[in-house]
Amino acid sequence: MDSVTINIIWTVAVFVLFIAIVVWAYSKKSKKGFDEAANLVFDDENKPSKREAQQEKRESSSNE
Repeated sequence: MDSVTINIIWTVAVFVLFIAIVVWAYSKKSKKGFDEAANLVFDDENKPSKREAQQEKRESSSNE
């Protein structure tokens, strides 16, 4: 195989990968996850994470 054939195979492989990513990104299955990720910025910042809530629960039970 010469370099031209390798370049052609590489170009076709990258193009197919690009099309697959575009189809995945615009599929209806991915929409819910992308919508949730887009709205993470607007979530309540004062809400403690699960780890913080568990830690606070342990601290309050050990203080009693």
